[in-house]
Amino acid sequence: MSADETEALYETVVFLQYFNDLPDARQSGKVKYPLDEILLLCLLAILAGSDTITDIAKFGRHKLAFLRRFRPFADGTPAHDHLGDILATLDAEQFQRCFVAWVAARTGVPAEVIAVDGKTLRRSGSKTSKKNKQNLPGPIHVVSAFAAGQRLVLGQVKVGEKSNEIVAIPKLLKLLAIEGAVVTIDAMGCQRDISQAIIDKKADYILALKGNQGTLKDDVKLFVDEQKAIGFKDTKVSRDKTVDGDHGRIETREVTVIHNAGWLQDKHDWPGLKSVIVVESTREINGKIDHETRFYITSLVLLATHIGPMIRSHWMIENGLHWILDMVFRDDECRLRTDNAPANFATMKHIAYNLMRRATTRDSMRLRRKVAAWDDDFLATLVAA
Repeated sequence: MSADETEALYETVVFLQYFNDLPDARQSGKVKYPLDEILLLCLLAILAGSDTITDIAKFGRHKLAFLRRFRPFADGTPAHDHLGDILATLDAEQFQRCFVAWVAARTGVPAEVIAVDGKTLRRSGSKTSKKNKQNLPGPIHVVSAFAAGQRLVLGQVKVGEKSNEIVAIPKLLKLLAIEGAVVTIDAMGCQRDISQAIIDKKADYILALKGNQGTLKDDVKLFVDEQKAIGFKDTKVSRDKTVDGDHGRIETREVTVIHNAGWLQDKHDWPGLKSVIVVESTREINGKIDHETRFYITSLVLLATHIGPMIRSHWMIENGLHWILDMVFRDDECRLRTDNAPANFATMKHIAYNLMRRATTRDSMRLRRKVAAWDDDFLATLVAA
């Protein structure tokens, strides 16, 4: 066995140890395919380009000799329907906890921006209520925490629909070690309880502000308009301006941080609130100019030159995770709908995403999956990344 194979085997053993406590609902005397072999099969198959349960089952049949580098697979690999049944009965919440523990152990606590956002798995439920004669559940919604700098998924929680993000975000934060990090969330997560949960974890927040918090946004907008009219002479501010341009697009962003927000805290009693942020964007494309003003609240006491990049990095979860899950891992085409199978398959894809992202190659994520399908040695090294 070569040094690379030995390392891959060792790392595989280490990886699987984090899932040793995962409950297996099957009767122990009737288990033909051990759970660690199922997890390893799914992970390696997804890394190598499998996007469905049928793909994974076929991968197992054709790559049995390769799989036996890591585990016995004494009875081979299961058929796709059996594999789907196993994923459906696997405890999704416990699986997510195991995943979070593995990520924390391999990457450490990221003292950086953690973007929290949700994504709907569009084909994981019935399309319309009219066709849903069996009263099947709708598509599941997965809320993820994403380390924007490292481009790694730190954890995720499944919810029934997008509106339940308010309930899911505190559960997700409870799973994570986020001390020293800055958590960014869109307007759905602008809630007192979520702010308090972040402060309790010794982290900071930047929360987008819209009309879902009573008069909070109205008060901020009125104050900002008044101060802009007099050049912010009655308040302490810091400002930063950036200009970006590519592919015929020119975007100018002006970030203003209002540092003395005590009046807002006195009126609304918001946990940890220290500053108000105003981001004014001007985008010019082919002669057409669009203007947008966005408001945020934050527990940070930092200058605009530091806060501006943090706000921009929040959108990395859309471009660096959700887009790749859709376009490279074909997330929206997955038709798993039974019990916990959609959530567990999403977790497996997040594991594969993290391993693929850590690979020491300049290839794109799409090409990395292709090479993993072509080259067994490269696929083995992904587990050891």
